[in-house]
Amino acid sequence: MKILCIGRNYADHAKELKNEVPTEPVVFSKPDSSILVPRRPFFIPDFSEDVHHELELVVRINRLGKHIAPKFAHKYYDEVTVGIDFTARDVQSQLKAKGLPWEKAKGFDGSAVVGKFFTLESLGKGIQDIDIQLDVNDTLRQSGNTSEMIFSVNDLISHLSAYYTLRQGDLIFTGTPAGVARVNRDDKLVGFIEGKKAFAVDVK
Repeated sequence: MKILCIGRNYADHAKELKNEVPTEPVVFSKPDSSILVPRRPFFIPDFSEDVHHELELVVRINRLGKHIAPKFAHKYYDEVTVGIDFTARDVQSQLKAKGLPWEKAKGFDGSAVVGKFFTLESLGKGIQDIDIQLDVNDTLRQSGNTSEMIFSVNDLISHLSAYYTLRQGDLIFTGTPAGVARVNRDDKLVGFIEGKKAFAVDVK
């Protein structure tokens, strides 16, 4: 099972981090050991003092695919959820300044929250019209709609399948809207998709 992730897929998020808005998808990956075990807290790692939450729509691939045309991409998923791409922002900045890969800032143990999956049919929405929301300590922190994506889900699947064989169970983190911020011990993070609660995570 692969976890493929997209960076800077919402223009407002790219701008808040003072990054250029990309002209093609920014792709990175997380190992399967990055998935936070359900109902376990997220422990801020000792090597970072600035871990940020990044709320994202997560798509689960349901069949084998390679070189998928955008018009057929919708056949390769039927369930979605929201998750968090935890990012050690200080580690990422240090690595980027040296021109080095920054997987250590993204792929550490527990850095990927994956919520409860919902069928698109149960949500009653198309893939590019889904509201996602993150509350931190009962206060709205991030919200967005997938219509705001720079690259649509189907285009992302097509792009990724040119480089990687997609297999059943692979996860695609599709990018985060604006509002990313540092997490602190004793924070409670709750993610919603179309108003439905998908996950709740305590920070330790």
